[in-house]
Amino acid sequence: MSMSIGLFYGSTTGNTQEVAEKIKVELGERVSHLADVNTADPSELEAYDVILFGVPTWNVGEMQEDWEVFIPRMKDLNLAGKKVAFFGVGDAEGYAENFLDAMGMLWDAVQPLGDPELVGLWPTDGYTFEESRGLYDENHFYGVGLDFENQSELTDDRIQAWVAQLIGELGLNA
Repeated sequence: MSMSIGLFYGSTTGNTQEVAEKIKVELGERVSHLADVNTADPSELEAYDVILFGVPTWNVGEMQEDWEVFIPRMKDLNLAGKKVAFFGVGDAEGYAENFLDAMGMLWDAVQPLGDPELVGLWPTDGYTFEESRGLYDENHFYGVGLDFENQSELTDDRIQAWVAQLIGELGLNA
């Protein structure tokens, strides 16, 4: 089964961009498009069967600035029938009260746009934090969480495992 995949991210320090590029390498030619939301048009999202969203939590539980501008411009999109997945970057020790909040905030903005199917939930095992709007349920984040500040040695393994999970969930093994 062939699916088009668009990968969209916002990045201030370059960490989320680095993750997006690593995910693109892992997915290979399956990724049709990689875009920084700072220069992308929201209508581009509608062109893909699967949309991967990359968002860092900035400051104290805030949305990254490029997404702050992009999200209001998404309001007229219809993502019905799409599959969406999230990857987030945060600091679980320095900001334990709002680790990966932006990932949950972005889902809250995307979900009403036609109720796309959420894929790529990621277990909270191995993370230490107090609170997060990035939680899907008690045991899962909306997507993979990456902590460059405190767990950078786990980043590549987490990306590889998450991408393998996505490939399975999306039926892209062939």
